[in-house]
Amino acid sequence: MTGENQLSKIRETVLMMSSLAERNLRLAMKALVERDSALIDTVEAEDTQLDELEVALDEMVITYIALQAPVAFDCRLMLVSSKISSNLERLADQAVSIARRARDLNNEPELKPMIDIPRMADIALGMIRDSMTAFVDGNAELAQQIIRRDKSVDEINRQLARELTTYMLESPSTITRAINLTLVARSLERIADHAKNIAEEIFYLYQAVDIRHEKHKTTAA
Repeated sequence: MTGENQLSKIRETVLMMSSLAERNLRLAMKALVERDSALIDTVEAEDTQLDELEVALDEMVITYIALQAPVAFDCRLMLVSSKISSNLERLADQAVSIARRARDLNNEPELKPMIDIPRMADIALGMIRDSMTAFVDGNAELAQQIIRRDKSVDEINRQLARELTTYMLESPSTITRAINLTLVARSLERIADHAKNIAEEIFYLYQAVDIRHEKHKTTAA
C-alpha cells in the first residue's frame, strides 16, 4: 500500500468512527427520550466495533510512521488522528452510559418532560458532525466555533443539576430518577468536552498551533 493510500485509509477510519459514535449517541438518546429499551443492546454492541476501530487505527498510524517517516503536516495528521480516535472511543463510551441509565429510567414513571437533555444532545451531536466537516475541509475557523459551543452545554448542565437537586430535596421518592438524569446530563457534558477536544486537535492540525490550554482562543496568524 502506498503512503497516499495509507493516509486515505487513516482518514476514512476516523470518519467511520465518528459516524458510528454519532449513531450510537442518537440511538442512546432515542432509547431515553422515546423510552425504547430495545435499542440499548444495539448501543452496547456497536461500542465494541468502535473499540476495534480505535485499535486498528493506532496500528495504521504506527505502520505509516515506521514506513514513511512523516514530517510537518503528515506528522501532525498521525498524532491528531490517534487523539481524535481516542476521543471518539471515549465519547461512545458515554453514549453507552446514557443507554444504560435509560434502561433504569424506562422502568419508572417519567420524572419531568425531556427538554434540557435533548437540547444538550443536539448541541453535542452538532459539535461532532461539524468537527468532521472541519477535519475533511481543513476548516480551522469552524473548529474554533465548535470549541465555543461547549459553554452552552455546560450552562444547561448546571441549570439542570440545580433543578434536579430541588426535585430530590422536595420529594425523596424522586431521588433515583433524578440521580440517573443527572448522570445522563453529565455524560452529555463529557461528550461535548470530547467533541471540543477533537475540534482543538483539528485546529492544531491545520494551523500548527496548540490551543488546548488557552483560556482565550484566538485565530492563528
